[in-house]
Amino acid sequence: MSARALDTVLIANRGEIALRILRACRMLGLRSVVVHSEADRDSAAVRHADQALCVGPAAATASYLNQAAVLFAAEVSGAGAVHPGYGFLSENAEFAERVERAGLVFIGPRSETIRVMGDKVAAKRAMREAGVPCVPGPDETLPDEPEALHELAEAIGYPVIVKAAGGGGGRGMRIVYDAADLLEALSITREEARRAFGNPEVYLEKFLLHPRHIEIQVLADHHGHALWLGSRDCSLQRRHQKVLEEAPAPGIDAGLLAHIGERCAQACRMMGYRGLGTFEFLVEDGAFYFIEMNTRVQVEHCVTEMTAGLDLVQWQIRVALGERLHLLQSDVACRGHSFECRINAENPQSFAPSPGRITGWSLPGGPGVRIDTHAGAGFDVSPYYDSMIAKLIVHGGTRAEALVRLQIALDEMQVSGIETNLALHRKLARDAGFVAGGVDIHYLERLLQQGAAT
Repeated sequence: MSARALDTVLIANRGEIALRILRACRMLGLRSVVVHSEADRDSAAVRHADQALCVGPAAATASYLNQAAVLFAAEVSGAGAVHPGYGFLSENAEFAERVERAGLVFIGPRSETIRVMGDKVAAKRAMREAGVPCVPGPDETLPDEPEALHELAEAIGYPVIVKAAGGGGGRGMRIVYDAADLLEALSITREEARRAFGNPEVYLEKFLLHPRHIEIQVLADHHGHALWLGSRDCSLQRRHQKVLEEAPAPGIDAGLLAHIGERCAQACRMMGYRGLGTFEFLVEDGAFYFIEMNTRVQVEHCVTEMTAGLDLVQWQIRVALGERLHLLQSDVACRGHSFECRINAENPQSFAPSPGRITGWSLPGGPGVRIDTHAGAGFDVSPYYDSMIAKLIVHGGTRAEALVRLQIALDEMQVSGIETNLALHRKLARDAGFVAGGVDIHYLERLLQQGAAT
């Protein structure tokens, strides 16, 4: 690996994650280059970077998703490594491969690993081989014959869920409760998958009625070492989009969690995985079922940082640049409890994005309170990108302490000029079901429906 690769990192993202990566680079003594769209020319990441390069107009397809422009920026800036953050090109195997072919370091797994794990069917097959438990359903292409499809669904047992093999972000899935609806659901999901992901392949799984969404964070290096860094509960979701996360996942047997965590670490060793990754599971009646792996840093990595006491973004960069993990699994401990709220610029009733200028911005503080944001008073929330404007993260010695800290911090945080989901978070932080812990992935949707009916 050249010295150039150790010197400069190009950050191919925007918003709070671009700032987060930039800070990690500064901690490691690395030079940072930020690419940006015309709409983001005055952003905080642009102001604080060692170098900033415009890669196109506001539309993400013409800027942050423009692979040629991003690679050209890496070339002219002298960057030897590219950090994709999350979203945009972070799990694009073609982009990772182009970075590799250019002789640069992709700060993430190898392109072939991203390709395998990005295909949900191939990922399930790899996990079964590694001994990771999966949701009931075949890890192979579905048959074309209607009779064979019906037989397969009957063998799994209704309800089943049709999923796009290349899907993500809550898109490309349809629940089927009855055999009469199976073929139509398959046809619609295939077309949706073709349009959204360029891959019409779909697969069938058992649809679990009341599961929780539990994640296992992993970190692995070039040298065959892999660790699991604790659990997260991401069950509070709306339309398959996470709203509020916590670590560790409450109410799960420590021995079972350790068993699953070690299976995840072992799967990383078998795959030759490198970097940060997240194994996502549905958990029902004490059983874990693998659903997918995210091959990047996640929005909710912060709660793991707070409980594990590790800078995950720094470690992600360090292992990508060839450093060996000096940590042992016995060195990793979960300390206290952490929550993260995704603060979005959106209408509190319709959840439609609420772009515009922030006129008032008052942030909470005190022990155990952290804000990751790129926004502030006078900031213009763009209609072109994701509506998240901040992440409010709290940590406490116990779940109860962290929850009170979260309630206070949410009460203190004030944003004006645009609409936000702060009121929803304040409600959730005091909701009896959530306070008790262990709600399922449908809980928030039920809560919202109840509120709409009253």
